[in-house]
This record gives sequence, structure tokens and C-alpha cells, in this order.
Amino acid sequence: MSRTAIQGVSTVVRFNWHLYVLALAGVSSLFIIAVFSPAWLSSACAALAVLTTFSIVVSLAATWLAYDASGLYRLHWLDPWMSTSGQAANIHAGFDETTSLLRARFPGFSWRVFDFYNPVQHTEASIRRARAAFPPASETVAISTKHLPVASASLDRILLMLSAHEIRDPQERIAFFRELHRALATDGLLIVTEHLRDWPNIAAYTLGSFHFHLPATWLDAFSAAEFGLIATLKPSPLITTFILKKHGVAA
Repeated sequence: MSRTAIQGVSTVVRFNWHLYVLALAGVSSLFIIAVFSPAWLSSACAALAVLTTFSIVVSLAATWLAYDASGLYRLHWLDPWMSTSGQAANIHAGFDETTSLLRARFPGFSWRVFDFYNPVQHTEASIRRARAAFPPASETVAISTKHLPVASASLDRILLMLSAHEIRDPQERIAFFRELHRALATDGLLIVTEHLRDWPNIAAYTLGSFHFHLPATWLDAFSAAEFGLIATLKPSPLITTFILKKHGVAA
């Protein structure tokens, strides 16, 4: 249940190590070129190497701030949006860090766990490594993004925490949210937590921020699936939570 002081950073590095290896190889190559090059090229290569190193350090610091130094995984920010009991689903993309935490903080809910990971459609190397290191729990039900095996209007809360961005295809994303709309109770809440491709994340992660979706991308998908946004939270620096209800339901 407890997390280490750098668990978020270590998880990101562990499952994305190939990107850090490439970055460090690039920095090393630039410094080598700088040593054996004319002054103008040497200065340019050294400056680029320093800038790249600085970018790596900033991204790791941002990750620590977002995951480890914040209260993101203490989940207290969810308290106003969770009732005392009900039926709930936690949906992830193959790496589940939150179900045990959710059960401990909200024991009145009956929790179901779903995994929409599809190796053909969701091709990130980091997900494959995470699944190999931490296979889904036995209770986890594998699903497709087209079908959630629950009755219509049967779930009081549906949570997606740092997982829905793995759905890269816009039409698949909309179809998925429409299926969640079907499964959600009339007065239920859909709670989606994500990094956004906004200026703070761009500053922190530079090119890595392009793995995140634009705010407008999320809002378009929610609208297409007939969800209404009732609140936006910042549970942690660089991370945003959308609280959604079905269109036409009072907040």
C-alpha cells in the first residue's frame, strides 16, 4: 500500500529505459564530437549536450513532483466525488497501481477491475515492460475498448487514472467513452485523470509531451460520447482530472 519516496520516477525510468539510453548516448556523442571539432562546432555540440542533459533532469524532477512529492496516490482529492457506497470500476491499460489504494480509501464501494490493453492497438514498449514486471491481478477482467461486460447504467463510478491516453485512435477513443456512457448509472460519475499536452507539460517533458493529448482532444471525445464536464481538478502538478456526468444530468 505504501509508496517509496521516488517510486514514480523509478517506475518511469524502469519502463522507459530505452529512451534514457538513447538520450544519454546522444549526449555522450555530442561531447565526443565537441572534443575533436573546430571551435564553432565544438561550442554548438557542447551547448546542445548541456541543453539535452538539462531537459532530462527537468523531466525527472517534474515526474517526481507530479507523482512522488504530491498527494496524487493518497487519493484524498477524490473524497468529494465519491459517495459512501456503490458499484465502481477501475479501468487501466495493463499496469494497475491504484486498485488496492482505491479499495483502502473507499471500502464502501464494490470494485471491479478492467484492463483494455490490446498489444496490436496499444503498442507502447513501456506497457509491455510493465505488464511483464507486474502481471494483472487474477481478478482483472480483460476487455476491449468496444465492450465493457457490465449491465447498462450499473456503475456509480468509473475511474481511468493515467490510462486512457494509450488509446491513440480518435474513433476508438470516442467509441470507448460511448461504451462507458452506457455502463454509467444515470447519476454516476466518470473520473478521468491524465497528463495534458499543455504548456506546463511541454516545458517539463518537451518532445515527450506529445504522448499526451491536447485538452481539446479530451473535451471533443467527452462531448461526442455525450458526457458533460462538471469539474476540473489538479490533483498534482502537471496532472488534470476531469469529472464527468451524462449530458442532461444536473451537477
